[in-house]
Amino acid sequence: MTDADSTFIARLMRGEVPQHPIGATLGCTLLALDVDAGRLEAEYLGAPGFLNPAGQVQGGMLAAMLDDVTASLATACGAGARCATLDLHTAFLRPAAVGPIRAVAELVRRGREICTVRGELSQDGRAVAIATATCRMLAEGAR
Repeated sequence: MTDADSTFIARLMRGEVPQHPIGATLGCTLLALDVDAGRLEAEYLGAPGFLNPAGQVQGGMLAAMLDDVTASLATACGAGARCATLDLHTAFLRPAAVGPIRAVAELVRRGREICTVRGELSQDGRAVAIATATCRMLAEGAR
């Protein structure tokens, strides 16, 4: 087993550990992880409880999805046991409706402690939001 195979994200995808609380809240299903390519694909559920008064998935929920998918990839590709998001730049491109929301995260740069990850959410084949995250790798037990 490689280091990549032992990360929380890899173990989660194999069903060896339960979904983390925010992933469960967001209806996350991890679909594909390629550590060598620095890519993670997932699907989230735009739930009725996520809607704003205009009847669209609220932007904060989309940002939470982007934070989750980018941090998950950073954790899977990083040298630490987990990561902390230091910065998340988000742009909302179009409204998202109730239903499945596809997420893709791609590693842009990885240093010893800091990495940059790009994320995109799409629905019905159209991008709804994008983000760039800066993440810090943390060792087990670090705060």
